[in-house]
Amino acid sequence: MSNFRNLLIWQKSMSLITKIYYSTNNFPKEEIFGLTSQIRRSSISIPSNIAEGYGRQSDKDFLRFLNISIGSLFEMQTQLEIAKNITYLNEEEFNNLYEDSREVERMLVSFINKLKNRN
Repeated sequence: MSNFRNLLIWQKSMSLITKIYYSTNNFPKEEIFGLTSQIRRSSISIPSNIAEGYGRQSDKDFLRFLNISIGSLFEMQTQLEIAKNITYLNEEEFNNLYEDSREVERMLVSFINKLKNRN
């Protein structure tokens, strides 16, 4: 791997951000500084931390940033659940976003385990 952009997990999480932005565009305007902003920031944090960790000098540092990415992913999943509960997202939108996030989650866990076992 010559670049973090080559990581499939980074690519998938970038795709998820695009879907998040489209879905949150329909949230009420009064949520722009509330739930909309929170969901967007937590989703942005996922690939951002993958990229930052990739640029670090050691697997230990990279693992730390991957774990931060997982934390952001869980935060985003929780916020999506809240958005569904208050009907900002319909069931289908929620399910699509949640399934995409679960795919990223599985990939992150697998990648973390691979790095841990490499040492």
